[in-house]
Amino acid sequence: MKITRLETLTVDFYRTNLVIVRLHTDEGIIGVSEATLEGQELAVQGAVAILGEAVKGKDPTRIAQTIYELSRDAYWRGGPVTMTALSALETAMWDVTARSLGVPVHALLGGRTRDRVRAYANGWFSGAETPEDYAAAAVDTIATGFRGLKWDPFEASDLIVADRDLDRMLESVAAVRDAVGDDIELFIEGHGRFDVPTAIKVARKLERFNPVFFEEPCPPDGIDALVEIRSKSPVAIAAGERWFGRKEFVPVLARQAVDYVQPDVTHAGGLLELSFISTLAAAYYVPFAPHNPSGPLSTAATLQLGATLPNFRYLEIMATDVPWRSEISNEALTLTDEGDILIPEGIGLGIELDLDAIAEHPYTPHPMRIFDDAVADIRPEGARSYFNLSRVGA
Repeated sequence: MKITRLETLTVDFYRTNLVIVRLHTDEGIIGVSEATLEGQELAVQGAVAILGEAVKGKDPTRIAQTIYELSRDAYWRGGPVTMTALSALETAMWDVTARSLGVPVHALLGGRTRDRVRAYANGWFSGAETPEDYAAAAVDTIATGFRGLKWDPFEASDLIVADRDLDRMLESVAAVRDAVGDDIELFIEGHGRFDVPTAIKVARKLERFNPVFFEEPCPPDGIDALVEIRSKSPVAIAAGERWFGRKEFVPVLARQAVDYVQPDVTHAGGLLELSFISTLAAAYYVPFAPHNPSGPLSTAATLQLGATLPNFRYLEIMATDVPWRSEISNEALTLTDEGDILIPEGIGLGIELDLDAIAEHPYTPHPMRIFDDAVADIRPEGARSYFNLSRVGA
């Protein structure tokens, strides 16, 4: 079997565009993956096109060799665009290989260690403005089965935040905690906003809400800063969505800079690389909680890892999405009343695409909104759940 071409498709998803990669072979088997990189979709498409020329004629089942040689031969290495393209190629190769053997991808990665993973919801708060809005949205989301909620309450904060503003921002955290009770897990997102003293101040004020973790409290290139913040934070620290490959995770783990690692399968090198990072984390007894705010293919790939990695602790997933998410593929996710996502059955990644439905939602530019007041507006009016709900106990 030989690779004949790589194809990219874009799908407008309101806050970003999904970039879908299709790996074609001479035997008619097509592997799929996701190369979504918010705000950089066109750059990623160009990078995938370059990789497509490099891998034409290669055996798609020789995954480790191909990715090693592409990484070795590249003069410019790493970075979000290159690594996202490489991750998508790697994942699509796994999909082709598993499809050719008639097995799910996780069967090739060591087999199942579990049949479900604990999930927490992102995106549940879209459109909320007041603490009461957040509390009501939280109650509605918990009613669907989720037992964990994540959000960024810090508006447009940039490095610092005044005490009076921070107290106001944390009113939404207080309202949610009061509304859902102590049994629901809360995850607080920082989006790399704060300098060291401010992040420490924020962490100390978060303590009374007992969050599972405070995510990305400082810019992602500041390992020294992260070490300092963690040493003084009364709550656990998570980071990793903007680190690319094992070389960035090794010093973080060696210096005990985080309590949870959050690589993204779409950016950090693909399935095999995330499996390796998981092993590195396990050596330090650090749980694995991958970043996953994207579409069906990213979620499918992350769930394959969830099936097989012993230290996989949490799956991030969007509680609702654009109305057409359920139209562009056969994605079928089951959320249990214990807050778990069942590992789907299926060959390869288990995802088949509807190309006609994809074509109905062409590329639309979406600027990043992390540092403006629209940070909570990440889902359109009419966004809805895309889960099958199962009243299955743990």
